[in-house]
Formats: sequence, structure tokens, C-alpha cells
Amino acid sequence: MGKCPDCGAWNTLEEVVEASQSQNATQQRRQALLSHAPLTQGTNIPLVLPDIQPLSQPRITVGYPEMDRVLGGGLVPGSVILVGGEPGIGKSTLLLQVSGSIAQTTGPVLYVSGEESVEQVKMRAERLDISGERLYLLASIELDAITEAVHRLKPSLLIVDSIQTLIASHLTSAPGSISQVRECTLQLVQLAKSTHVPIFIIGHVTKEGTVAGPKALEHIADAVLYLEGERYHSYRLLRGVKNRFGATHEVGVFEMHGEGMVEVANPSAVFLADREDGATGSAIVVSMEGTRPLLVEVQALVTPSNFGNARCTTNGIEHNRLLMLLAVLTKRVGLAVGNHDVYANVIGGFTLEEPSIDLGVAAAIASSYREKNIPSDMVLVGEVGLSGELRAVSRLAMRVRESAKLGFKRCIVPSAGKDSRGRGELEDAGLPKDFKVLTASSLAVALEIALH
Repeated sequence: MGKCPDCGAWNTLEEVVEASQSQNATQQRRQALLSHAPLTQGTNIPLVLPDIQPLSQPRITVGYPEMDRVLGGGLVPGSVILVGGEPGIGKSTLLLQVSGSIAQTTGPVLYVSGEESVEQVKMRAERLDISGERLYLLASIELDAITEAVHRLKPSLLIVDSIQTLIASHLTSAPGSISQVRECTLQLVQLAKSTHVPIFIIGHVTKEGTVAGPKALEHIADAVLYLEGERYHSYRLLRGVKNRFGATHEVGVFEMHGEGMVEVANPSAVFLADREDGATGSAIVVSMEGTRPLLVEVQALVTPSNFGNARCTTNGIEHNRLLMLLAVLTKRVGLAVGNHDVYANVIGGFTLEEPSIDLGVAAAIASSYREKNIPSDMVLVGEVGLSGELRAVSRLAMRVRESAKLGFKRCIVPSAGKDSRGRGELEDAGLPKDFKVLTASSLAVALEIALH
């Protein structure tokens, strides 16, 4: 338009760019963040390391030693922990129990639910026998309302269930989108670091088993925990895959009951409770989960193939690892398993990834093939190489000590680990006098000992 409709003048219109509401909201949020308390000491100016004062607040225990172990000894003030898992696995139940425990022992807890009303959360709390007077419930998906509640209550813990339901007011995308999830998580991290309030964030998982986001949340969070377990098993494994304040790959074992999650203090004894003595195709292995040795039963079944093409099926063991062990058994030991169907299973729905279970898996396969049972008081530890040799494993003394504590009398270990340091390690393990440590240099020798 060249002529002004009001005064009639020509060529007097000028283009002016107005800031949109989203831009204004972004600028306001930026000013609020900059004017807020600094994230940590040294945000504004660099500080020399000796001049920085450490946090005076100790770690906060969650009331469950199994979970404290995975967290590295408890909650670090100002940390952000992401908890992922499949729907119905028990994430909300576990964190609601943690909320009730911390509300009783430490201070007020704010539980934010974006998927349930406060009445529904209370029904679940009553079923779990949680009646904390300092447990506050908030049913909201607005991040601004959550931030305001945190500044008003000053809780000792904040739980967000779940991050996929939150929305930031300055973004127009739908809840659960990548931009919303990333922005909400960043603001929660800012809130945790500035107020030193630890935050648990529940994240949904995709069909591939990863936290939806896709990996943005795991990079931002201080710790990432996965609650795992088979849907038709009652046991749940809380596994730490990332932890800036503790060891990774620690595992806490829980059992799902009607009254909530119950800790399993001795998971090895539970996994071995229903073992049948004298059965072929069964072996006991010791797997290190973080700093914790777990004794698990591995079963194998070898049957002649009736359809020409042999099948190999695994449950809890990596498929490619089992194929490699079958090739070594065929080439180096002389077991003709090529025309047999092989099934391998880990009892209890547990998933084993450590290579130290190779000897136990191979022995279970050989036991089923030869119809000879492995003694019920024997444990097998060792990694199998492609040449059929047994390779040393880490933390051998801890594995053997745990086996002796559970009542086993013999353990086959690789002779490669029996150097001067390895012998000293086993001698200092405090083993009972009637416990025997048997060594083998190759898979063939180990199988002859186990199936003698």
C-alpha cells in the first residue's frame, strides 16, 4: 500500500518487525534465569579449584539400600536422575515409595504427576501404606507452576512423573515432542542446580527400549537408571547406566508385590532357590553387576534337529555370543552340535552380558549334549577364547568369596589368572578350608573336570 488511508500521504509507510509473544517469553525467561541464583559457584567468574567450597549437604539416603547402591551411596543434592522403563514395570510405584521414605526421614517431598490426579495418586499411596504428612502432591503439566511450587515449598526432593507430559509456556509444540522434552529437562536441571534440590524424572521408553527423547535426556541428566524385568516375572532390576557421582552398571534387585516394591537383599539365593539337583544342562555362573557378584543359574537344552536347519534360541544371553561358543565347542572340543537345536536360558528373567559366563554356558550345553550333570556344589567362572583357551576375569576373589558364602564347595577358574597376584588375591579371600579352587587352561580341560 503506497498511500496512507488516514492522512492521504504517499510513500510514508515503514516496515516495523514486532517481537512475537514467543520471543518475548523467551527473553523474559532468559532474564529470569540470569537474574536467578547462580547454578553453582563460579558461574559468573572463574574460580581456582582450592577456593571452591564443597557442598555442605551430605548425600540423602532414599531408604532402600538396593537403590542407594545404584545411586552411588544416596542422592547428591542438586542432581537430576532420569528413571526409564517399560510401561507398567513399576517406575511410579518405586518413586512413590521413595517419596514416602524421604518425607518421613529427611524433609518435605513434592511429587508432580502429569498423568494422574491427586486423588488417584493418593489411592496408590494408600495401597502402598504411605501416609506421609510432608508428602505434597501436585497434578500439573505446566513447568512454571512446578517451579513456583518448588520455590514456595523448598522441598528436599522433587519427582516429576513424567517428563513427556510437561510443557514450557514459551513453546508452541505439543507435550512429548523433542523440543518440549529437551527444554523442560534443561529448565529442571537449572532448577536443581540453583536450589540444590535433587530431582527424579520419569521418562517413557520407545519400542526399542530407549528413553524417548531420544538420547537428549541421557546426556543432560546426571544419572540414568533403568528399571528392567520380564512382564511375567515378579523381579525387577534397577540398573544404573550412567552416574556422574558413582559407579555405573550397578544393579539393585526388587520384587513386585501387592504392597509395592520389596528389596531382595540376597538375589543370588533367590535365583538359585528352585534349582533341581542332578539335572543335566544346568550350570551356575558368577556375573559381576557393577561391584556386586551375582550367582545365576544358566540352563541349556540340546536336541537333534528334526527339520534339517538347526535353530539357536537364547533368553538372557547374547545370541551372537552363544553362536561363538557353539563354534568353539564344535571345533576345539569335538562336540557335534551343528545338527542340533540349542536353547539357552537364564533363570529369573535376568540378562547377562559379561564374558565371564562363557564357561558356564558352554558347560551347560556340553552337559545337555552328553547327558552328564554338573555337580550341584560347583561354580564356573571364565571367558572362552576362539582358540578354546580360558582367559582370566576381573575381581576373581570377590566372585569366589561370594560362591563360598552361598554354600558352594568347588569353583573352576582359568589358570591364566593364577599368576603371583592372582594366587595372592585368592589366598587373601578368606575362603573356607573345604572350598576347592580348580584351575583349567582350556575349555576342554574345564569340561572334563565339570563332567567327570
